[in-house]
Amino acid sequence: MEYVVASLFAIAIILLLVSFFLRDTNQDIREELDQLTIQQVQELYQIKKKLRVLEEELLITNDSLPRDYPKNDIHEIIKNQVWSLVQQGKSVDQIALQSSLTVEEVDSIIQEFSKRGIV
Repeated sequence: MEYVVASLFAIAIILLLVSFFLRDTNQDIREELDQLTIQQVQELYQIKKKLRVLEEELLITNDSLPRDYPKNDIHEIIKNQVWSLVQQGKSVDQIALQSSLTVEEVDSIIQEFSKRGIV
């Protein structure tokens, strides 16, 4: 019985010493993962830096554009639809919602048709 305990103790010490000298197989994987992580962080930093530069360029170009854009004329078809809705008895607010126009634009269309004498 003493020999068994002594031999198990000796084997345990030998295995302990061997474990110090053997290279960890997961260490290579950890090092590769660390390198990939560092590389991704660097690439992300570069992308953010480029994005910041692009955003600044866009802000500069947007600031240089005129604020008042020329208003496009309203197409005749839309004007006719607005007038048709007026004849159906729709309110100006309802017409503005349906036609995606402002109330002022709807009013101007109604005034235009009134001036033409179309009743």
